[in-house]
Amino acid sequence: MQSSRRLFLRGLASVAGAASAQTAQAQHAHPGPPPQKASVQPVGPAPRVPPHQLGAEVVPVVSPDIPDMPWRLENGAKVFDIRVEHVRTALIPGRVMDGWGFNGSIPGPTIQVIEGDRVRLNVENWLPEPFSMHWHGLEIPNEMDGMPGISQDAIPPGGRFVYEFTLKQNGTFFYHSHMAMQEMMGLIGLFIIHPRRAHTPRVDRDFGIILQEWALLPNNTIPNSLAMEFNWLTLNGKAGPATTPLIVKLGERVRIRLVNLGMDHHPMHLHGHQFYVTGTEGGRIRTTAVIPENTVLVGVAQARDIEFVADNPGDWHFHCHLPHHMMNQMASMVGPLMMSHANAPRPGQAGPGAAPNAGMFPGYPQDTFMVMDDMVAKPETYGLRPGWSGGTMGMMTIVRVLNPELFEKIQELKAEQARKADAR
Repeated sequence: MQSSRRLFLRGLASVAGAASAQTAQAQHAHPGPPPQKASVQPVGPAPRVPPHQLGAEVVPVVSPDIPDMPWRLENGAKVFDIRVEHVRTALIPGRVMDGWGFNGSIPGPTIQVIEGDRVRLNVENWLPEPFSMHWHGLEIPNEMDGMPGISQDAIPPGGRFVYEFTLKQNGTFFYHSHMAMQEMMGLIGLFIIHPRRAHTPRVDRDFGIILQEWALLPNNTIPNSLAMEFNWLTLNGKAGPATTPLIVKLGERVRIRLVNLGMDHHPMHLHGHQFYVTGTEGGRIRTTAVIPENTVLVGVAQARDIEFVADNPGDWHFHCHLPHHMMNQMASMVGPLMMSHANAPRPGQAGPGAAPNAGMFPGYPQDTFMVMDDMVAKPETYGLRPGWSGGTMGMMTIVRVLNPELFEKIQELKAEQARKADAR
């Protein structure tokens, strides 16, 4: 297993040979060939899928920059086909990462189903090492829990396992590898179970966001899953300013579902509004004794649903408030901190009697402000103040509370973009 992993990490080599002689030992497992090349996650808008058929009262979740997972109906069960595979993606334009994902996406596509549904999930392992899928927070039969060695044998490379169960809950859940190092390579996706009838008060917009962190060393596109500090922080696989803003109309009630799977906790802060925490990874909070906040701590392996009325117009940051998580490419600085000229004056700053470090802050790394509006432009950024991208980095996005005219203009731009994509 370790040699196969090293092979992947060194050269992203084909895994076909590693899987050819293996057969699945787990219940419902079947051998199948792994792919010959990586899936590539598109840098542009996520592909569209057919409507969810969730019912008139329920608002589908929008997970910006992540596609929805399509399904088909077979003998009364909603069937999902899931590939576990190497995915090449871009965190921001120009910063490519080779990670592991589902169906060509990091994070994996969003599953949306309804309480009471019967689901069948066909999971194929295209990785160069064993894999097992856990359905985080779901109350399901033990043999479907995805714990390797406890409830099933791990799925070998090229193997397949069929998970099937009936959904007895509703809320914000997620699916992920239960092999610890694989979690740090990107293997997670949203598993949204809608209630049969919408919770009250009913929301107008419902968003899903996965929080992740990555350690990408210089000249390396593969995350260092052994790291304990991270230099890239993402929302739905994108780092600010490449994150897609959340677009809402003034006066609408909004829900944002947050899921965290990594090594750090994240205090998520919303500018311009107060919100209430209405749900966790255990489901809906069943009390009216909720506390208004504008920062919520989302711990590792936790989910938090927040709701608010978007009654304050403008473009508002929504971000992790850990200072290092509001920047990209943070790394320990050895040379600049140790160089002798760090205490030298800046040209033109020193005068008679001035300190030798006049005009400088010796020994301290300085914040950078990089404007890249054009590089990350998309319909959802239309109308933002020029230079907005320079202050939107790391685990940051924007909640745009818009008047009806600007909201509709952005919808038109999105529709035009979709038409052009279809024409290609």
